[in-house]
Amino acid sequence: MTQSLLRTLLLTLLLPLFANNVVLAQDIKHGLRDEAGRHMIPRGFVVNTNDAGGEVNFSQEDYVRMVRMGANVQVVRLELGKLSTFGDSKFQPEYLARLKRAVRLGREAGIKTVFKLTVYGAKGFSWPDLYFNQNNAQEKYISAWRHIWDAFKDNDAVIGYDLVNEPRKKELTQSYDELTSDYLIPLYEKIIDAALPYSDEKLFLIQTIFMNKGEAINKNQYAEIKERIDRKNIVFAPHIYQEYIDYITPTMERFDKEADLLQAPILVGEWGFPTLLTTDKSVEEQLHYIEFYIRTAEIFDQMGVGSIKAWFLGNRSYQNFLPGGESTWAIFSDKQADGTVERKYITDIIARPYPQYIAGDIRNFMFHFATRTLDLNIKTDNSKGASRIFVGADRHYPDGFSVHIGDDIILTHSPMRTGFRVYSSKANTKPSDFIWDADRQQLVVLAWPTNDEIVNVRIEPGIYREPDPAAKN
Repeated sequence: MTQSLLRTLLLTLLLPLFANNVVLAQDIKHGLRDEAGRHMIPRGFVVNTNDAGGEVNFSQEDYVRMVRMGANVQVVRLELGKLSTFGDSKFQPEYLARLKRAVRLGREAGIKTVFKLTVYGAKGFSWPDLYFNQNNAQEKYISAWRHIWDAFKDNDAVIGYDLVNEPRKKELTQSYDELTSDYLIPLYEKIIDAALPYSDEKLFLIQTIFMNKGEAINKNQYAEIKERIDRKNIVFAPHIYQEYIDYITPTMERFDKEADLLQAPILVGEWGFPTLLTTDKSVEEQLHYIEFYIRTAEIFDQMGVGSIKAWFLGNRSYQNFLPGGESTWAIFSDKQADGTVERKYITDIIARPYPQYIAGDIRNFMFHFATRTLDLNIKTDNSKGASRIFVGADRHYPDGFSVHIGDDIILTHSPMRTGFRVYSSKANTKPSDFIWDADRQQLVVLAWPTNDEIVNVRIEPGIYREPDPAAKN
């Protein structure tokens, strides 16, 4: 991948984004470019390598399940204790072998990988040591990353590294601004400088400081970043765990301003307020989750940002830090690490239709939950190859769906025997360029009917038929 393909910073600025849930006419400025130059909206899950019950290893079938839930990216959560020499920790080659397996299974399923380094398991680690480079902490931290950089430097399935997960302030006396500008940003630049000799084409995801308990900005517990990071291939990867619906828009507007400062696209590195144990048994609580999850998803779509949901995991254990009692980020409720019983009140929102890879430029898109309609506007560029749109037909369209490609082609998919069919097509178009991939629940477009033009794509429920003249408006 080249730097210009990896970093999509479209020049057109967004007008106010959040009025009336309407997709606006201007181009989105977030999203990425893949190795072919296609506009890519990264979406997927945090994939744990461990939980409170021990190791977590996923199968080929689990990765297919991720794809059928719309994933094209996995963020693999690394443990510093298995990669570093902090305290009595040491590098574990067998752990690296597990990571290689996760990357391979992802690649075979059509999923790219980002690695996120957490400090779990490193008992000799401290945040003051890392910020102030005491006890050789920065070199130990970078040496842990070197195992990853070296192993995957030539692997195109690995697209980037989330450098420091949720950096903490804790008891430090510095302000959040001072800690960020004087210590965290120089640390990021030092880590990136160490990574570049391995590959100058990977993405570097950066976060802001996770604020102390009781401190927040618009009820979101992450500090601001107010200075640029003077390095290339930066992606801003903030986290948002927001259950208060009125604070979702201000938080995302703030992230958008910080992305402008960084001159970086946004990939939301983690999102989705944890579900309470009681919610699985309460329709009232589930309706509350549906409301604020949908609102969050709508704003993500309006902005065109990528988003990663924590966690693709079952429930061997719960945490207990919220006033409502035991909770979890796991999207499956069964007591297995590799769960299969979905929390449908959130997964049906996470796994909504969207454009995964578009040969050309995505102008804007929105999945309208109330009508189950995906509206997508693109500028086509068939030289970039095939496009993929995640539909999730089994989940969202058990009654079938219809695809409108401008005024040129109408295609329908019936859940009955007729399958994927052409309803109508203009002369000189090739409906055979549109293929339904039932295994991955994706619409594959080998070539658009027109090139270098604005095209509207609409996917809606039901099998299209001409309006009945007897039907009233």
